[in-house]
Amino acid sequence: MCRHLGWLGDPVSVSSLILEPANGLLVQSYSPRRQKHGLLNADGWGVGFFDGAAPRRWRSAAPLWGDASLASVAPALRSGCVVAAVRSATVGMPIEPSASAPFTDGAWLLSHNGVVDRAVLPVSRSAESTVDSAILAAHIFAEGLDNLADSVRTVGEADPSARLNILVANGSRMLATVWGDTLSVLRRPDGVVLASEPYDDHPDWQDIPDRHLVEVTAAGVEVTALA
Repeated sequence: MCRHLGWLGDPVSVSSLILEPANGLLVQSYSPRRQKHGLLNADGWGVGFFDGAAPRRWRSAAPLWGDASLASVAPALRSGCVVAAVRSATVGMPIEPSASAPFTDGAWLLSHNGVVDRAVLPVSRSAESTVDSAILAAHIFAEGLDNLADSVRTVGEADPSARLNILVANGSRMLATVWGDTLSVLRRPDGVVLASEPYDDHPDWQDIPDRHLVEVTAAGVEVTALA
């Protein structure tokens, strides 16, 4: 239902991650190569990055390919931790900037690639939007990111048809789950990329198996089973 990307490493420009690659999020917004559900991601986009300890965000309900302002500013935005996404809205969900990832609790940035029945999630007054992804994000924040694996398993058991690919970062740590959709990792000399699909054809991209948790820190990349 969406495509997302995370970066943890040396400071790089936002443009180099999402606009410049041959199959970056810009291209994935209109021509994704591995998307299993939906053909376009035209219902909004968002990019979040860390300026010191503070997460900053820029979100829109418009298609990424039509935003000239981001193309102008993105080369000047640099960070060592970035979370970005393009959105394909679930049928019946509103299309508005607050429905676009990344969501935040003030310390973490979170993107959800997938779908979940809102009825299985606790009612939350802190959710940024009424969309399923925003309510799921609020639930994960409330449970704590150290409990991400348990949170995903519990929601997945309550809604067996849910797709729960989560990507979350806090500036020094990045976590992701693979639950019903695709995720790949690229270990670069200057950092690590996690992405719904590779942004180029570099041979070092590796696919993460379904039902797994990925943790990225300065110490490296750790992949563990969620089952």
